[in-house]
Amino acid sequence: MIIGKIINNNVVSSWDEEGKEIIIMGRGLGFQKKAGQEVAEDGIEKIFRLESKDVRERFKDLLASMPLEYIQVSADIISYARKNLNTKLSQNVYLTLTDHIGFAIERFKDGMDFSNALYREIKRFYPQEFGIGMHALCLIEERTGIRLPDDEAASIAIHLVDAEFDIKVRDTWAMTNMIQDMMQILEGSLNLPPEDSLYRDRLASNLKFLAHRMLLLPPVEGREDEVFRDFVRNHCSREYGLAEKVKMHVKEKYGCEMTGEEQIYLALQLKQAGSFTDIIQNNRK
Repeated sequence: MIIGKIINNNVVSSWDEEGKEIIIMGRGLGFQKKAGQEVAEDGIEKIFRLESKDVRERFKDLLASMPLEYIQVSADIISYARKNLNTKLSQNVYLTLTDHIGFAIERFKDGMDFSNALYREIKRFYPQEFGIGMHALCLIEERTGIRLPDDEAASIAIHLVDAEFDIKVRDTWAMTNMIQDMMQILEGSLNLPPEDSLYRDRLASNLKFLAHRMLLLPPVEGREDEVFRDFVRNHCSREYGLAEKVKMHVKEKYGCEMTGEEQIYLALQLKQAGSFTDIIQNNRK
């Protein structure tokens, strides 16, 4: 196989025997290499075959800035989920779950231990996905030495549920309308990057989870930490205000209640995920 593009020291793109682009992962595969050279096949650890060009390009953007260990453990978690759920998962899960796991680990390293407001509901309504999430935490600890809190098992589970939407969720129209409304509110106040950006994907994914919970799951009892809420409101005042605006809109139009915990999480997503914009732009130069 011939190297098509060096994504980073450990990830390159190439083509399979049918001429379809593939993404190849392995320690040092791209180190001191150039496009057009042979791929060291004995160093290949994982091959990603993503049919959608759009998903493939966004995945390459993500891999360009992601440590190899995070990519490896995410790929193994997805493989485990495919086998145990015994169902088709959207290929978007490679993008969304890998992004989430990397974000969760870095957030934990920075001392930002954040609870999942949907923990009990996810554990109750999606026990199989939650079980895979708990297994994922063990894999992450084994590979990185970091034990994420059990709340992250619920977050991983909801990504898996999202990947199963085509099969399990029928009431998608209301969700789509709500997501569009929320996105329009944010677009009117934020300088969002282009449609094909990872930041836009992350934001849409988070809004999807909010819509999913508010429309399709029973109301949750808030576990809001007032001290942490005040910290976020003071240090992310603009983002917190936008999250408040979204909260008021969905309550007025859809009769749905966003919890204080969910509002805080949305504000943090708006504040922290924006850093990926520069990475994407630099990688595509």
